[in-house]
Amino acid sequence: MKGRIAKVVAGVIAGAAAACNGGGDSPAGLRSEVRDSAGVAIVENARPADGSRVGWRIGSEPTVSIGVLEGEEPYMLYGAFTSVRLPDGRIVVANSGSAELRVFDPSGSHVATWAGRGEGPGEFTSLVHVARWPGDSIAAWHTAGLGIAVFDSGGRFGRAFALGVREMAVWLRPRALAVREAGQILAIKAPEGADTAVVELWDGEGALFASLGTHPTSEVIITTNERGTPHLSRNAYRRELVTGLWGDHVVASPNDRYEIRAFRADGALARIVRRGHQPRVPTEADRPHFVEEQMSYYEASDIPEAIVERARQEFETTPLAETFPAFSSVLGDASGHLWVEEYRLPRDDRPGTLWTVFDPEGYALGFVETPDGLEIDEIGEDYLLGRVMDDLGVESVQLWPLVRSR
Repeated sequence: MKGRIAKVVAGVIAGAAAACNGGGDSPAGLRSEVRDSAGVAIVENARPADGSRVGWRIGSEPTVSIGVLEGEEPYMLYGAFTSVRLPDGRIVVANSGSAELRVFDPSGSHVATWAGRGEGPGEFTSLVHVARWPGDSIAAWHTAGLGIAVFDSGGRFGRAFALGVREMAVWLRPRALAVREAGQILAIKAPEGADTAVVELWDGEGALFASLGTHPTSEVIITTNERGTPHLSRNAYRRELVTGLWGDHVVASPNDRYEIRAFRADGALARIVRRGHQPRVPTEADRPHFVEEQMSYYEASDIPEAIVERARQEFETTPLAETFPAFSSVLGDASGHLWVEEYRLPRDDRPGTLWTVFDPEGYALGFVETPDGLEIDEIGEDYLLGRVMDDLGVESVQLWPLVRSR
């Protein structure tokens, strides 16, 4: 504990010194520059050296793995979109295939199943997400009506609510993404066909708490067919609006350049963190990878062949973006660090997923590599919790050990 406190204090001192003299080194020795612009801290970081890694170690195998091809029903996962670890070590999995919240003890043994498919209180027709709620409770939400349900630590249903007005058309309602420790819900409003989205915080009663403003999303391409009917499409390797939680801040940043914009809970911009990045331009040699990736969604579904073929033709002719995205996603961890996932370029055969880790002040510490195929839901002090799918399509929720250097 003392070492961690000393590290954070050192980062604060380094940040204050850099703000005064216009530059300095990050706690990890990377060149950084900090300045203030109208009350917004701007942190400029050098890119870590290729091949370098932060001195944090991820175990060679998971300590817990939940999921089997054949066996008892609770362990056969389907559509396990998200998972969360409770304070007592239990793991709750949102298994969308059965609309159930499946609960496992710290060793991975099934101990309870909550909710289920239906339209009654505490039931779901289309479960998509589970998250911690203040205290020991959890929140889960579904796509039908975008409703949110709250359960206590024993799985007893407490209440349900929706963001906004229930009479509002579903496609106009905010869509929940995450829950802050203070109980506000991060949500986004992104109407179909728009090239911007509104990012908001909502309270636990379903009322608007604060707006973080309007942000650019993917560019929209409008074409017309031979009958004059308009058609919407988007660039290959297009930018996206990346959102997430980082300590007390909320991140909302388009990923066409390496810039992380962090907002306070009142909606005001608090910090801009940048990192050196050399943009790469996609070429026609990269298109087959894009087409294959897009078609995997169609070929895995029971869609008429004619529709599949039209989709393929569209993907083979859609314009390429000017540059590849700079990063893919962001995750705040339990100690206030921000993990930014590097964008994986086509034909990149790196075995793992690469992240740049920033300390709570926005200084780049360096790269961390996580197991290939692990979709991370949560980063604790000493673990990673996420999902993997093997070559047979078997889904697993896994807990991996994380050892941080002090």
